[in-house]
Amino acid sequence: MKVLVIGSGGREHALSWKLSLSPKVSRVFVATGNPGTQNEEKIININISPENIAGLVDFAKKEKIHLTVVGTEQPLVDGIVDIFENNNLLILGPSEYASQLEGSKGFAKDFLKKYKIPTASYEKFTEIEPAINYVNQNGVPIVIKADGLAAGKGVIVAETIESAHNAIQDMLSDNKFGDAGSSIVIEEFLDGEEASYIILSDGKTMIPMATSQDHKRVGDGDKGENTGGMGAYSPAPIVDELVNSRVLNEVIYPTLDALKSEGQPYKGFLYAGLMIMPDGSPKVIEFNCRFGDPETQPIMMRLESDFFDICYKAATGNLKNAEMKWSSKVGVGVVLASKGYPGTYQKDYPITIKEYTPDIKLFHAGTSLKNDKLVNSGGRVICVTALGNNLEEAREKVYSYINKNIFWDGMFYRKDIGFKALKKSS
Repeated sequence: MKVLVIGSGGREHALSWKLSLSPKVSRVFVATGNPGTQNEEKIININISPENIAGLVDFAKKEKIHLTVVGTEQPLVDGIVDIFENNNLLILGPSEYASQLEGSKGFAKDFLKKYKIPTASYEKFTEIEPAINYVNQNGVPIVIKADGLAAGKGVIVAETIESAHNAIQDMLSDNKFGDAGSSIVIEEFLDGEEASYIILSDGKTMIPMATSQDHKRVGDGDKGENTGGMGAYSPAPIVDELVNSRVLNEVIYPTLDALKSEGQPYKGFLYAGLMIMPDGSPKVIEFNCRFGDPETQPIMMRLESDFFDICYKAATGNLKNAEMKWSSKVGVGVVLASKGYPGTYQKDYPITIKEYTPDIKLFHAGTSLKNDKLVNSGGRVICVTALGNNLEEAREKVYSYINKNIFWDGMFYRKDIGFKALKKSS
């Protein structure tokens, strides 16, 4: 069978790699992929932009693609699933309507409120003065979000009134996030521990993926600006049996049931970014309509089932008796980033990789080839991922490898991925 994966980041590298391991898969095409996917067996990069939906439809028809898996968010928001289905092409992902859960923070918050799914209190704004008044009335810390897609960077946790005012000005007046910030959501700051909960649904049945925890802040100790994610580990101990039950019954099932009631059954991966409060109650921070990045990388390392088989069953509405098998090992992924990220960073520095080892997987994101040399081309560049018998062992493998084997000018990374779980176990 032939598979098409849409996207070019670390998430798509991990997804296409795992799909390629299925004995049922003869070829995986990635649009557009990166140097990492290019070097994998059975994977071919194709030079069609993820936003070029007409071009992707033509390619899928010409190559007789059996299944398309959408990795990245913009095509989903642009309605790629509806368009593929109208062309009788099998695709895994939510409809354009359901993708608004990620495409618009305002839509998602209104949806959560309507169906009484727990989340932070909030208001929506398009003008500066009422937004500033709201901040002044509610105080800090407070969270300001660009309404649209902003590659994981349109969220500001303001700890002073001044920084809140500046964030509002940046988004609504200075166009810092383009159209994504022409409308904003301001919401209550939630003080708990984050967890990423990802499920796969076929529109009728859903299966939870392995739990994980992302690290959104750019600096050690969860300091600094929000990013697309600086590292992740799986499983996440914060999601114990009781919390897992609450997440399913208070967040996941009500969300899927609500969409069904609206005539929009959800098909594909649904990512609930959660804050687990001190009393164990979950509150939704955000929804993503696809796998998280960098959570995908350690999760795919731990998955023992045939990933293509699971995705195919989901796309064809046959998840009912499917099972997901997971390694008992812990997966850790640490993102290597370019100096200046999530702000302005310099590109095209040659990347030195001294050696590759079989127990370490390098998932490429912001890399490219220049004069046949690997260089950094994005803010998040490579996610170094490994499995260990426990969190400490997995962390040691990853950090030891990074310290000995990878370098480019301006490379930086967090040194404390998994620190909350380590603190709990000590």
